[in-house]
Amino acid sequence: MSETLHKTPLHALHLELGARMVPFAGYDMPVQYPLGVLKEHLHTRDQAGLFDVSHMGQILLRGSDAASALETLVPVDIVDLPVGMQRYAMFTNEQGGILDDLMVANLGDDTLFLVVNAACKDQDLAHLRQHIGTRCEVLDLFEERALLALQGPAAVKVLQRLAPEVAHMTFMQLRPVQLLGQECFVSRSGYTGEDGYEISVPAAAAESLARRLLAEPEVQPIGLGARDSLRLEAGLCLYGHDMDSGTTPIEASLLWAISKVRRADGARAGGFPGAQQVFAQQQQGVPRKRVGLLPQERTPVREGADIIDASGKAVGKVCSGGFGPTLGGPVAMGYVESEHAALDTSLFAVVRGKQVALKVSKMPFVAQRYYRG
Repeated sequence: MSETLHKTPLHALHLELGARMVPFAGYDMPVQYPLGVLKEHLHTRDQAGLFDVSHMGQILLRGSDAASALETLVPVDIVDLPVGMQRYAMFTNEQGGILDDLMVANLGDDTLFLVVNAACKDQDLAHLRQHIGTRCEVLDLFEERALLALQGPAAVKVLQRLAPEVAHMTFMQLRPVQLLGQECFVSRSGYTGEDGYEISVPAAAAESLARRLLAEPEVQPIGLGARDSLRLEAGLCLYGHDMDSGTTPIEASLLWAISKVRRADGARAGGFPGAQQVFAQQQQGVPRKRVGLLPQERTPVREGADIIDASGKAVGKVCSGGFGPTLGGPVAMGYVESEHAALDTSLFAVVRGKQVALKVSKMPFVAQRYYRG
C-alpha cells in the first residue's frame, strides 16, 4: 500500500523526527511525533506548532477575468476582494451541495491564489478547467510548492525573526515574503483557532525552512492528530466529514461564508451553482443542521454515532468527535433535525450500545484567538 502513497517534500524529515506515519488523502502523513497528540495539541495552544500541510492543493488563476469567472463557482465576493487579502469559499453543485471548501487570496496583477483540500484537489482542478478554463489561466502548483502552517500564540514571535514585516499582518492578510532567500506567500491564517501563519514555499526549499523554524525554542512539530483536535475545538469543518456534496452551506451552518453581495438581496445575487436551492433553504429553513455537541460524561463520542432524543427516536448523526485537550473533555459536532438544534437541547449519542448524554452547544468550543490588529 505505502508505495502507492504520495510523499510531501518533508517526508524524510518526518521520519527523522520519529513521526508515526499514516495514509491520509493519498499521502503518507505524520499523525503524531514522540511528544504525542495531547502534548502536541497543548503546545500549539501555548507556544507554536509546525504542521506539514503540503498535501493540500495550491492553484493559481490568472487573467483579467479570473475574479468574475471564479464567482460563477462560489457563493463568495471575489470581485471586490482587496489585493493582499484572502477569503474562505466553497465550490457548490447544482443542488447547492458543497464540492469542496477552499481559501482564495488576491495576489494582485490579476492573479488569485487558491488552497484546496488534498482529497479534492484533482477534481477541483478539473472543475476549474472545465468551467472557467477558457476565461482565465488555471495553473496547478501541486508539485512546485509545499505548504507549512505555523500556529499558536508564539508564531508571530518566531516568524518575525526571519521576516519582521509579518508582525504587522492581520488575520486573513496574505503577502509575498522572502524567507531564507525564497519567495513565499505568507497568510496570517490557519485551521486551529489560534493566531498563526500558513506559508507557501517552493518545494525544494521546504525542508530547510521547516528545519529553521523547528530550531526555534518555541516550536514543536505537530501531526494530523492534534491538527484534528485543534480544529474540532475551534468548531471548524473538515471536508468529507462535516460537509460533502450532499450538504448545503445552510445545513452546514455556513451562512456566514456566503457574502452579503451574493445573497438573494445582494447586488450580485446568485450566479453560483445551486443558488436557488440555497436561497430557498435560507428563507424556509432546512430539515437538519450542523451543531456543536458537548458530551456530558467522559466517554468520547466519535464520527458515525447515532444521535437520539429522550424517547429513543433517531434524530441525527455525529460527523466529528473526539477528546478536546484544552477543554479537558470530549467534544463533537453532528447533524440533527432542526427542531433539536437549539442551544442546550438535551440529546443522547449511542456509543457501543450505551447512551451518552449530549448537550447542543455553541461553537467554537474554545475561543478563537485570531489577530485582527
